[in-house]
Amino acid sequence: MKIGLNSVLFGGYDMDTAFRVTKMAGFDGIELSAIPGMSDHLVIEQWRELAPAIKQLGKTYELALLAMEQPSSRDLARMEQAMQAAVEIGIPIINTGPGGKSEDAQEWQPTVDALGACAQLGEKFGVTLCVKAHVGASIYNTPTTLKIMEAISSPAFGIDMDPSHIWRGGENPVEAIAAVISRVKHVHIRDCKGRQMNPGPPEMQANGRGDIDLVGYIRVLHENGYTGPVDLEVIGAKEYDLLQCAVIAAETRGHLQASLQACGAR
Repeated sequence: MKIGLNSVLFGGYDMDTAFRVTKMAGFDGIELSAIPGMSDHLVIEQWRELAPAIKQLGKTYELALLAMEQPSSRDLARMEQAMQAAVEIGIPIINTGPGGKSEDAQEWQPTVDALGACAQLGEKFGVTLCVKAHVGASIYNTPTTLKIMEAISSPAFGIDMDPSHIWRGGENPVEAIAAVISRVKHVHIRDCKGRQMNPGPPEMQANGRGDIDLVGYIRVLHENGYTGPVDLEVIGAKEYDLLQCAVIAAETRGHLQASLQACGAR
């Protein structure tokens, strides 16, 4: 497994800062945030002018470009731009959101259609599209994740598992990851204290701060032969000072390293 960090943690800072501190914290790679309003890192509309700088930053700081998070699965034109950017920059995975609304039967087929169309684009561009269960969305728990796995058979489609969403949905993430591991191609990881709708303040999203058995979660990944990216995704820190963001990054990197060592993965 390669452990990385989603640059959205440093959404209040430029890309050089995000890369530099990610490297200082000891991560293997970085996931580029293309989330409007949360960061100005990989701005999809400006990807052509940004691509050379991103590739150079990866080389300068010796960080693998593990993934991109582009949440708009319902905007096919935007997704195509994201995939063009991914090919040019050398990003193998795009993580997206399912959209829709939980337990709304009318929202299910549009979700399948949108993700299926994005997966077809992925086949065209040679990029893997991953979607995760998200609190409040059409895909929000293990049963709906299994349902989308059955509905979309494209080899360019995979599951991005985020234990905090599964936890807040009332499930045990260690059991949930085991149920869907056959299609897991990316992991967004963060902790959570409590089962409220939101993941809580950024510092409580650092691995080891909350209630989730993330050591057990990593163990299941390792026991099932998972070798893909595990990227910390912390939201809500855009107004935090750089020291706070760096502490969250370094604390989680240490917890991830210890988790991997505990299960024999490192």
